[in-house]
Amino acid sequence: MADHKPRIGILGIMQDLYDDMIPGIAQRQEGYAAEIASQLSDVAEFIPSKAIKYREDAERAMRQFEDADLDGVMVVMLTYGPAMRVARLLSESRLPVLLANIQPEPSVTPAWDMADMTYNQGVHGAQDTANAMVRAGKRFQVLTDDWKSDSFRTDVGRWARAAAAVTAWKSLKTAIFGYAMNDMGDIRVDESALVRTLGPEILAVAPGDLYRGMEEVTAAQIAEVVTFEDKNFEIDPRLSPEEREDHARMQVALEQILNDRGFGAYTAHFDAIGDDGRFSRLPLAAASSLMAKGYGYAAEGDVLTACLVYAGHLLIGDAHFTEMYAMDFPTDSILQSHMGEGNWKVARSDKPVKLIKRPLGIGRLADPPTFLFQLQPGPATLATLVSLEGERFRLVCAEGENLDSQELPALEMPYGQFHPASGVRACLNGWLRAGGPHHEVMNLGHHAADWRDFCDIAGIEFVQV
Repeated sequence: MADHKPRIGILGIMQDLYDDMIPGIAQRQEGYAAEIASQLSDVAEFIPSKAIKYREDAERAMRQFEDADLDGVMVVMLTYGPAMRVARLLSESRLPVLLANIQPEPSVTPAWDMADMTYNQGVHGAQDTANAMVRAGKRFQVLTDDWKSDSFRTDVGRWARAAAAVTAWKSLKTAIFGYAMNDMGDIRVDESALVRTLGPEILAVAPGDLYRGMEEVTAAQIAEVVTFEDKNFEIDPRLSPEEREDHARMQVALEQILNDRGFGAYTAHFDAIGDDGRFSRLPLAAASSLMAKGYGYAAEGDVLTACLVYAGHLLIGDAHFTEMYAMDFPTDSILQSHMGEGNWKVARSDKPVKLIKRPLGIGRLADPPTFLFQLQPGPATLATLVSLEGERFRLVCAEGENLDSQELPALEMPYGQFHPASGVRACLNGWLRAGGPHHEVMNLGHHAADWRDFCDIAGIEFVQV
């Protein structure tokens, strides 16, 4: 999902005051906007507007951006432009806004004349526009830089990915199969506040729909799943054809429901599956492979983390559902694992991912085929979403390293040891003080800055520990 290139409008602002003084200035500065779009084309698709001189021009351009379902808008001062012409439409726009405080030339030289002064005088237009948005209570981001620099490209690319993730998140539908785990408090959320404030919608799906979907799965669909697994994973010879067929039926049926009903994420509590009485085993391997395809997932009815895993796919790519299991003080690390679900795209590249026969008493069902792997060593980031009172949400984030750690032969589920950059003691003290829940999304690499931009755009409090 992160491979999808964001689509961003460029709202280029100036005024007609300079047309008589410098004939052709509008066309010249439109060329500057086109150069910006070309310079940034590797991080996003940028669509420049015509030079905006009047309020009517601005309103027309913003309507076009919104009608085209763009992911955000970058405001660029082509010259000085008075803020009152764009103040209302920027404050009312549903699109994330980035104010790019840039100018055509990076340096002032003795060769400059009044034309050069006019071409490069965008900073006080940026001040005027920022002042108007602050007074209107509009959330927006600001980047001041040389527009040809690598740092500007990096920062704009990160903002564009965050804008695209937030925009998609606003229309996310998340399925909960059955019900959430009883008495688990940190996964609870006011679903009305969630959809009203951030956008994701939570919809219940009866486990019976999954059962009926499994009955409709064809032999060819089962064979496709089995063939893919045979080609890409080390298969436990103890797994019977019947066990693999049943697991494949669950995976195909789950994906069919998600696709048919427009769900981007889901959660399924093991008791909701086990207590139903019609299922033979839990869909643990299905959850792993569906995460690898880009669906959000969390266990035990945790809709918040399922939504965040989906955001992690969009924002960064290859998001992995996990939880903190135990602390290991000698290595200053935290054992990360869960009952059996994990995105095998974050597995160690030097060892095969295994699909194993795995006894599991939870759910009181037959053995569920389970993917077994260790996490890829190297930089990693954990993030979790906290539901506070009312419409307040907080994201807690920790950067660190997945260690090249010991094997744990008795642990028959995805696992690894995460060393927080701040150390176990400081990280977990901060995590607990911030109210961070026990389910998380992990992405390989250091991505706190990505999550910070995501939170700035979405209106979520950001805490790094």
